[in-house]
Amino acid sequence: MLDILSGGLLGSIFGGIFRMAPEVLKWLDKKNERQHELNMFKFQCDLEAQRGQQKLAEIGAQREAAIDVGVMDAFQSAIEQQTTMVKAAGGWVASLSASVRPVVTYWVLFVWSFIHVWFAWNAWLAGAPATEVFKTMMTPDFSALLSGTINYWFLDRTLSKRGL
Repeated sequence: MLDILSGGLLGSIFGGIFRMAPEVLKWLDKKNERQHELNMFKFQCDLEAQRGQQKLAEIGAQREAAIDVGVMDAFQSAIEQQTTMVKAAGGWVASLSASVRPVVTYWVLFVWSFIHVWFAWNAWLAGAPATEVFKTMMTPDFSALLSGTINYWFLDRTLSKRGL
């Protein structure tokens, strides 16, 4: 009985196993290879998406730079045009024209500052802490107005000294 098992049947089983083993290994290898290819494709797609985003950011930066150049050109043109008009007017018209921007600037800053101090005073009387009162006064709008005004006056002089 042992001869039957050890002879033909056992040999057939081992032969079948050893014949199937390379096929199973090939199948596993192909599966791993396909998984590797899929991972590499995903990485390549991610890389291309990042390159595309970088290119879009670069295009956006170039567009913003071109807009900034256009704004500075328009700013310079407006300054030159106003200078030409003032020189052409002469006399008291030139003095009046030259005083308009400073007077309007002082008026706007005075009104905004008065309103902010009034609100701060009322908030302080109501018992608000000093830090909260200051945060209430320094809103983004007021900061933008103040910094824009200061930049206008000082940047305008700096640019005109440099001939821009």
